[in-house]
Amino acid sequence: MIVRSAAKPAASLGLEVNVKLQFSGPARYRTESVAMLCRTAAEVNLRRLLKGPRCASWNLAMEIGTKVLKRQLRAAFEMTDVAEARTYLDSVAIRSSALSKVSMVDVTQKNFKGTWFLPSNIEPGMLILYLHGGGYSFYPRSFYNNLAALLALSSHSKLFSLDYRLSPEYMFPAQLEDAIHAYQWLLKNGADPKTLCVLGDSAGGNLALVLLLSLRDSKLPLPCLAICLSPATDFQGTGAGVPINSEHDWITQEMALRWADWFCTPAARGDPLVSPVNADLTRLPPIYIQAGAFEILLPAIQEFAKRAGQQGANVILETWPEMNHDFQAFGYDVPQSVDALRRIGEIIALQLARSTEQPAAT
Repeated sequence: MIVRSAAKPAASLGLEVNVKLQFSGPARYRTESVAMLCRTAAEVNLRRLLKGPRCASWNLAMEIGTKVLKRQLRAAFEMTDVAEARTYLDSVAIRSSALSKVSMVDVTQKNFKGTWFLPSNIEPGMLILYLHGGGYSFYPRSFYNNLAALLALSSHSKLFSLDYRLSPEYMFPAQLEDAIHAYQWLLKNGADPKTLCVLGDSAGGNLALVLLLSLRDSKLPLPCLAICLSPATDFQGTGAGVPINSEHDWITQEMALRWADWFCTPAARGDPLVSPVNADLTRLPPIYIQAGAFEILLPAIQEFAKRAGQQGANVILETWPEMNHDFQAFGYDVPQSVDALRRIGEIIALQLARSTEQPAAT
């Protein structure tokens, strides 16, 4: 295992910063969302004027974005109906400049559905199967479409974003089944495992890891690389605790416990296909992990990387100081996000060069 602390952020990916807000859904949700955004922006600007940034390295976009995400999620969790919570989370659509630089093509198959993201700067080489986060229960399209576009652009790669079934309506192992179907579909349609990367964030990072385990144990061709952003690695809650300043994260322990309750039964939480920290991590492809030093999942992520290293797995964990959960999604407005996206592109390019010279892993 190699643990790195991120260096100074890169200045740019060569793309302009441009974010537009769109509101949809029931009028009361639109009104609540507009009021919350305006109130948050005013509070953050006043606080920064009087006391400075909440964290030394946070710019205005990072601070407002973190507070907005936490308030949105708290409001969603106060709703008794998960479908209503999803509608509320979709009431604000944030369109970054990244979305204008990708083409999106929806796909519906018998066993799954998803969307292709085709970046304007696409290059021959890697194909990415992207597994979104959201605690296995939420899929705010604007948030994850932006992140998928950012990932496709930063990697210069064709990306398929899987729209897997959500909990609590569909509990474990429904999501893993959908991921396996999508992976096999890609292979049947010409994807080469030597140039196929599985990439997931948060719950999707968990899904990426357990997909590797399932493919290996089923003796199916393995991808050449897995990339996990802030992955959930332990649903038993046996991590070493929460990091200092974890109050700066936009997800909380209470949210994580609710997602776990929705996703699987208590008896299933020790299953390696739920908590990969408990898994046999041998005979897997390289795994690259990014995490923020202020996120509540960090101790469990570190424990996973430690155990993987002890088993001889090829794992790189990089942490970014003062960053929180899924900070890459802040895109071009936050230098640390730009830096992390650049690193993802570097890792993909490096692995592509290596894997095309070697036989596919099995």
